[in-house]
Amino acid sequence: MTQIRSETATDFDAVRHLNKTAFETDAEAGLVDALRDQAEPIISFIAEKGEQVVGHILFSPVTLPGHNHLKVMGLAPMAVLPDFQRQGIGSELVTAGLNQCREVGIDAVVVLGYPEFYPRFGFVPASQFKIGCEYDVPDEVFMLIELNEGALEGCWGTVNYHSIFADL
Repeated sequence: MTQIRSETATDFDAVRHLNKTAFETDAEAGLVDALRDQAEPIISFIAEKGEQVVGHILFSPVTLPGHNHLKVMGLAPMAVLPDFQRQGIGSELVTAGLNQCREVGIDAVVVLGYPEFYPRFGFVPASQFKIGCEYDVPDEVFMLIELNEGALEGCWGTVNYHSIFADL
C-alpha cells in the first residue's frame, strides 16, 4: 500500500536519488534542492511503499505580473520511480498536492506537463484563461487549474517561474 505524506528533511536524500533515477539528468534533483532553499512557500509530498520513497511532487510559487493579489503555484517536478509507474502513485501525489494547495488558499496551479495526464484533475490549457508561459512551449502542455473559482476572472498575462528554473 502506498502512503502519501508531507516531505520532511529526513527524506531529502531519498528524494534526490528518486529524481536522479526518474529523469535523464540530475537537473531536477538540483532543482528540488534549490527550490527548498530559495522558494517559499513550497508544498512537497512523497509517496512511500514500505520504507522506500517511490514518488515525489513539489509545488512552488509562480507569478502573474500585474496580478500580485493572486496566489499561484507551479507543479514541478513530479517523479515516480520507473518500477512503480502506472500504478496510480502520480495521481495520488497530484491529488494530495492540489488538496493541500486548496487548503492553504492557493488560487490556481500551473503545470508544464503531459496533456494526456493532467486534464483528469481539471487542468486545461492556460490559454483558455489568456495566460501564457514564459517558456516557448506548445499550447497544450502549459495547463492550469483554477482552485478558487473566479479568481482568474479578468486576469491575463505570462506566468513567470522562479529564476531557478532557468538553470534547467
